Amino acid sequence: MATRRRAGNRNGRAEPTLIERARRAQLIEVTIELVADRGYAGASLAAIAERAGITKAAVLYHFPTKAAVVRAAHEHALSALVGEVAGAVEAAGTANGPAAYIRSMIGHLRRHPRHTRMITEAMIHDGDGRDPADRWRPLAGLVTAARLARGGGGDRDARTTAIIIGGAIDAIVSEQLHDPDYDTAAAAEQLIEMCAETRSR
Repeated sequence: MATRRRAGNRNGRAEPTLIERARRAQLIEVTIELVADRGYAGASLAAIAERAGITKAAVLYHFPTKAAVVRAAHEHALSALVGEVAGAVEAAGTANGPAAYIRSMIGHLRRHPRHTRMITEAMIHDGDGRDPADRWRPLAGLVTAARLARGGGGDRDARTTAIIIGGAIDAIVSEQLHDPDYDTAAAAEQLIEMCAETRSR
């Protein structure tokens, strides 16, 4: 009996089937859970397979190494964060871009603590593999655009402003991971006020 062959992509590789895509998505979610619950070291291929209810060989069919599945999980968590923040910034308008960035970044990480731990663990163990400018440069652009929209001059040191805001966000999120009762929403508003005070001087 003939079997249906999957169509190839531009690289000549077979496109994953719906079932394969669903399995990969499951493995990514399982990896995020394990890294959040046990840390990077606790997310072994055997542990991923056990939690997913499949064999280790089945995991290796979709991801060749532990590093590959962890990288995919990290990218998934990061993509969700970036998508939400980008949407919030666009909806807020140019003048309110930095405030929307702060609120949405802290808010997303508060609502998704496992994603927060996934991103943190990946950065610690893999160095994230990203240029630090990939983080501060977009925020620096938002800061400069907001100042211009409010009738001010461009921020000649927007890089430092963005680095300071990013560091403050990291500290707020880290504190909430250690103390779940810490009010990160209030902290976000205080950070926004501090930035506004600095801008008005």
